[in-house]
Amino acid sequence: MKHILLIEDDPFLVNIYTTKLNECGFSAEVAIDGRAGLRKIKEKKFDLILLDIVLPHIDGWQVLKELEKTGKLKDLKVFILSNLGQKEEVEKGLKMGVVRYFIKAHYTPAEVVDEIRKILK
Repeated sequence: MKHILLIEDDPFLVNIYTTKLNECGFSAEVAIDGRAGLRKIKEKKFDLILLDIVLPHIDGWQVLKELEKTGKLKDLKVFILSNLGQKEEVEKGLKMGVVRYFIKAHYTPAEVVDEIRKILK
């Protein structure tokens, strides 16, 4: 079973995505802020991280910087799932090593999970 960490602070989206991921045979864990997400990444190996950018305490950009600094980013597949959709942000995420950048309003949870399946095959 593939393990996915969802770093997201919106309870509605957490519920939707964890339900969809679990229905599709993934093991989904949640961190509601960047600090908790980094802690979970240190404690456990995940196959993929779904990362929001606007988060309490430590934002998604800082999470990516910490993962890069510790060398963990090269071993992780990271998808950004954010409402920040300006071209500069998308390019910044891709330059930092994320696999995909999803703008929340443009993709359904089913479409995101389909992309996760493709990447984790």
